[in-house]
Amino acid sequence: MAKKTIKVTQTGSPIRRRNDQRATLIGLGLNKMHKTRELEDTPSVRGMIDKVSHMVRVEE
Repeated sequence: MAKKTIKVTQTGSPIRRRNDQRATLIGLGLNKMHKTRELEDTPSVRGMIDKVSHMVRVEE
């Protein structure tokens, strides 16, 4: 059975953001503008996305 994934794209810059938000982007594998990652849909990943929701776009 295939695991469910979500596509996350960074749309905002981490410049002038708090250090924990920068670290969350790095934890998601996003460190440059318009970079996209496919991540496993887990509660921990969803929590990280919620923390930086103003800087990312999520596609199911």
